Amino acid sequence: MTVDVLIAGAGPNGLMLACELSLGGVRPIVLERLPDDTKENRANGLVGQVVRVLDRRGLYERLSGGAEPPRPSPAFVFGALPLELSRLDDNPMYGLAVPQRRVEQVLEERARELGVEILRGHELTGLAQDEDGVTVEIAGPEGPYTLRTRFLVGADGGHSRVRKLCGIGFPGVTRDGSVSIGAHVTVPVELVDAATGGLNVPGYGLIPPFMHHRTDHGLFVYAPFPTGTLVNTTEWNRDGGGDRPPTLDELRESVRRVLGADLPFGPPEGDGPHLLRRLSGGNTRLAERFRDRRVLLAGDAAHVHSAIGGPGLNLGLQDVVNLGWKLAAEIRGWAPPGLLDTYETERRPAAERVVMHTQAQSALIAPGPEVTALRVLFTELLRDERTIKHIADMMSGADIRYDLGGDHPLAGRPAPDLTLETETGPVRLAELTRAARPLLLNLTPDAALDGALDGWRDRVDLVTGKADRDAPAVLLVRPDCYVAWASDSPRLGEKERDALRAALTAAFGAPSGTSSGAGGREG
Repeated sequence: MTVDVLIAGAGPNGLMLACELSLGGVRPIVLERLPDDTKENRANGLVGQVVRVLDRRGLYERLSGGAEPPRPSPAFVFGALPLELSRLDDNPMYGLAVPQRRVEQVLEERARELGVEILRGHELTGLAQDEDGVTVEIAGPEGPYTLRTRFLVGADGGHSRVRKLCGIGFPGVTRDGSVSIGAHVTVPVELVDAATGGLNVPGYGLIPPFMHHRTDHGLFVYAPFPTGTLVNTTEWNRDGGGDRPPTLDELRESVRRVLGADLPFGPPEGDGPHLLRRLSGGNTRLAERFRDRRVLLAGDAAHVHSAIGGPGLNLGLQDVVNLGWKLAAEIRGWAPPGLLDTYETERRPAAERVVMHTQAQSALIAPGPEVTALRVLFTELLRDERTIKHIADMMSGADIRYDLGGDHPLAGRPAPDLTLETETGPVRLAELTRAARPLLLNLTPDAALDGALDGWRDRVDLVTGKADRDAPAVLLVRPDCYVAWASDSPRLGEKERDALRAALTAAFGAPSGTSSGAGGREG
């Protein structure tokens, strides 16, 4: 049996990639070694530009349970220091308090709607590459078998077997000495501050919700999520606990050491699943390369780092949205030369940036008077709106700019959130991008784009309308919603039309030579 793409790993990244590939017109199969979906909840929400990405695939509504578009978060933290994001005119930091398990459920539902086959209890055990594809050895419930695939993607986590079988190095550092324990709990109602939602700890004081709270002895987090109240501590130079299971009493003792006060809490209510987890140490590692011929890595298989600031899903899901359309283009035969290689050249800098800022945040929460002095300095710096904006852009991923050529400020950056007034009524850009097709947006009737898509109408949709705010006259938007080309000229001269055709060729391949085809859309 031969498939277009085989994906190892049915976590959020593997499932999202399967959706993207299906939208791109190729047939993926997802392998998952676990026989059932995990009951473990590894994250409690989504942070950063990934929230906008999900909105642009129609998934935000499913996750949020409402019809309203995402709104930026008014506040966040950097290294346990507050970021007053409400002071920014252009706040890039979005958030959505949805457990990772729910994210996986929604992505699996969407993948199955798109016809994706998900094989649970099927573990990749070996692989061999040649010029035309990859032969994959699999241990399934009924015994071993092989599959032939044109491409293999390892989305199988930090201990990726795919990465190891390809001999791709995973250099980095291992941190020892820190112990983090967290659990869903119930706290007495009288301890919750009605005005702020914070926690009044007897003998200590008010602790804000959803913020990392540093003391001289460690880190404390109180997070009253809709799915359950989370209490978490981090300490340094403590016993890692070995193989013994964590307990609520262990968490109580840790809270007492970190805060110097007792916090009365009980076991969580409801059916769960409930978190009770201890983590010792940590790793920061980046794969030597993201591609080995017909094998690619995504998510934690390509990079692991501290979870501080919640960057994991923000980075990984944007990886696969970048990869999906390029891999589909390669398989369908219209990718320009080298397009697939741009997956690493575009996403590796984003991973390096996350590694950098999570290491910086880890340094800012460490114990010691020198760190306290550093935090005083950072507190002063964070009074400046320019510093707040710089850090917010960095943490959200909004500061990433791909090198796509052209001198327009939007080229290589995420497309702005626009509402277009069209002949059929107003429509959000996020609604136009749900099919994951390239878009050429004509935002002024004078741009005269007739014929501009001749040769690309099988790949690129044309949408004409008037933007609800200042915007370029013309925007060429990739399937991952990054701007491939833009112009402010209300009328495109011959030079700009040539530049547009060059951008179309660079992103979406040579023209087919036909002026009509599937997918043309105006309105």
